[in-house]
Amino acid sequence: MCSLFDMTKDFECYLVGGAVRDRLLRRAIGDRDWVVVGSSQSQMKALGYLPVGKNFPVYLHPETKEEYALARKELKVGLGHSGFEVDDSSTITLEEDLFRRDLTINAIAEDVHGQLIDPFNGLADIEKKVLRHVSEAFVEDPLRVFRVARLAAELPDFSVAEETRELMSVVSQKGELTQLSAERVWLEMVRALGAFRPETFFDVLDSCFGLTDWFPELIGRDIAFTDGDSIDRYCELNLSRDSFDALGKRLKSPKSYLIASRYWSSYNKLIKQWQSASQEDLYDCLEKMKVFHETKHVDRLLNLASRHGSYEFEMLRSIVVDLCSLELGLDREALMSREIGSVIKEKRIEWLKEQYRN
Repeated sequence: MCSLFDMTKDFECYLVGGAVRDRLLRRAIGDRDWVVVGSSQSQMKALGYLPVGKNFPVYLHPETKEEYALARKELKVGLGHSGFEVDDSSTITLEEDLFRRDLTINAIAEDVHGQLIDPFNGLADIEKKVLRHVSEAFVEDPLRVFRVARLAAELPDFSVAEETRELMSVVSQKGELTQLSAERVWLEMVRALGAFRPETFFDVLDSCFGLTDWFPELIGRDIAFTDGDSIDRYCELNLSRDSFDALGKRLKSPKSYLIASRYWSSYNKLIKQWQSASQEDLYDCLEKMKVFHETKHVDRLLNLASRHGSYEFEMLRSIVVDLCSLELGLDREALMSREIGSVIKEKRIEWLKEQYRN
């Protein structure tokens, strides 16, 4: 908490940002961030706070490990998310610090006594369920376009204020989003995929030209998500393999997302129609998904496909399990043959054909 601040009356600290917003919205509170007013970097270090910020004066509390940032003002001096010059002098006020924040509902502070400080009417916007920018400085950080879209996905009852959407369009159409790193954009998208209504993330971006630079494959698409994890929902973007590869390369997607999306785009139609597919095609699909080494990839595909219709996947799942444990009964000569791979394949396809007849 703020126990070390009780030793001096020279400065104050306030809980800010998402922790205050989420408590007011009765949502689960994650990390708690504090802003310190009237202090300096030397004072923070003297009190035992550990500096961790590369671009901003941020410190970890020596006991709670929560983040404490000196109140600051920012001047835009370069491109992108980090192109700012920071003023963290002890004369910066709480209101000046809150003024630099993105949305009014994120610009509410709470003092150590639980008193709320709301200079930009964030409480009113919580009541109205509106995501509204604090000031015109919103356009100085292009990452805010994605943050607003992600927050809209997390708060499905909220809408983006029209004037805020217009500023998002300005940022997008000026090409500012290209200054962001793939890692930053990916993180916002993955967080949105885990949200209550992930389609809102893409809808909001589509409405302000925010898909153009990073998600051109998704422009104008109607996307429906189920209740799977973020990898499942990434697959549910339902792109072709080439489009998934292009998107994954652009966003530097992790290997787990890349592989799952490739398998889904390549084989979901065959899996959904597995009973009418040839045994050779089904076997080829299973083999390419490395099902004989581990079943996690085909398990994900079956689970995902089952949420998009009823195709008797439990029967197929049982067949896959039995196929993987099948005793092939190969003699020594067959095992030593150079054609062992072809022999195993033939045996397994023969077994599959028997299952189809049954």
